[in-house]
Amino acid sequence: MAQKNADGHGVVLFPAPFQGHINPMFHLASLLLARGFSITILHTNFNSPDPTNYPNYHFVSVPDGLTTPIDDVVALVLSLNANCEAPFRDQMSRMRSERGGEPIACVVVDSLLYSVQAAANQLGLPTLVLRTGSAASFNMFVAFPLLWKRGYLPIQDSRLEIPVKELAPLRVRDLLRVEKSSPQKLRELIDQVVKEARTSSGIIFNTFAAIEGNELEKVREELSVPVFPIGPLHKLSPKSENSLMDQDHGCLEWLDEQAPRSVLYVSFGSLASMDGREFAETAWGLANCRQSFLWVVRPASVRGSAQVELPEGFEEETRGRGKMVKWAPQQQVLAHPAVGGFWTHGGWNSTVESISEGIPMLCNPYFADQMGNARFVSEVWKVGIRLENGLERGEIESAIRRLMTGKEGDEMKRRARHLQEKAARCIRNEGSSHAALDKLVDYLLSF
Repeated sequence: MAQKNADGHGVVLFPAPFQGHINPMFHLASLLLARGFSITILHTNFNSPDPTNYPNYHFVSVPDGLTTPIDDVVALVLSLNANCEAPFRDQMSRMRSERGGEPIACVVVDSLLYSVQAAANQLGLPTLVLRTGSAASFNMFVAFPLLWKRGYLPIQDSRLEIPVKELAPLRVRDLLRVEKSSPQKLRELIDQVVKEARTSSGIIFNTFAAIEGNELEKVREELSVPVFPIGPLHKLSPKSENSLMDQDHGCLEWLDEQAPRSVLYVSFGSLASMDGREFAETAWGLANCRQSFLWVVRPASVRGSAQVELPEGFEEETRGRGKMVKWAPQQQVLAHPAVGGFWTHGGWNSTVESISEGIPMLCNPYFADQMGNARFVSEVWKVGIRLENGLERGEIESAIRRLMTGKEGDEMKRRARHLQEKAARCIRNEGSSHAALDKLVDYLLSF
């Protein structure tokens, strides 16, 4: 089937200013650029991307009103919504007057920026929502009022193991939560996200039918708006990952020297942090398992410490089989033949990237949707292990060995390769995600 070309129709994209949200939005932008759309990126001053890396895009800054750092992620998102709505209106009015006859086909907004979506709707602009999490996590969003009504929320320690029958296979411990954030504020945020999604022109998901077919059907039934599952976005996209941090590509040369499938890649994303005891337990779990590893240790990995200090004796114990970097080109690392396992926080981008390369996972979720993602990894797709009891060196050592060298790990690797094949089929010309992208382009041109 011949691909339609947009012939310069404009699409405006506004990512939420977090690493895990910018990446998929920029992958989507590159896909739309390849189909002939002109691309304008709106961005906050906070975590703004570098325009020099994207000469084919037009960048427009939207003042975010942030004058001091906000540690509470939910409070930060609520502040961005409060502060960005009026500047967004001003910028869109200016852009429309400057563009003359060139049409804006659509505005694509990260689902967290609900106030921007509402403003775009009021300006008469067709607005699509990009969900950077799973379809299952969005179904949890939709179910939030029911979960409160039935007593699952707010989460109580005494009820962690209770099954949530309305969202099988989740338990209470797998439900969405954000430490340091008020449960009421979290509910306020989620209520707004779902409300605006219901009034959108459609929802784009970075997922694919082969792993979330049932979950996607639930979204369609609940929202009655077009749904476009076009993941894995990083595999469909002609552009590589977009990092807010400097990537250490030297780790790829180190991986070149390692045996096939021998290395455990360890990265807990761009936001998660741990206390000093947990960091020490993580380090000694890696040391004691005797497995080669590549460990991403960000400067902010340990809460309250400006500089991360490794436990005494750790470097000597792991010399020759361990490498640490401040940030890694993750998609390239996971695709490297030396990598045989991924110890992850369970963010959705990391989960999809790991599945796409057939790499089994060891999950240690921290907040938000990561607990639910880890449950699907371990209990639905059965391509990983979740650390259920926090960070303790003995459990870490045992779990790594199970994943990397045990019979159980071999079965996970086999299932992971099977999912990798399904992901690859989805992005082929006749695949479900490629077809969804074609439908998305046709839909954009229909406005």
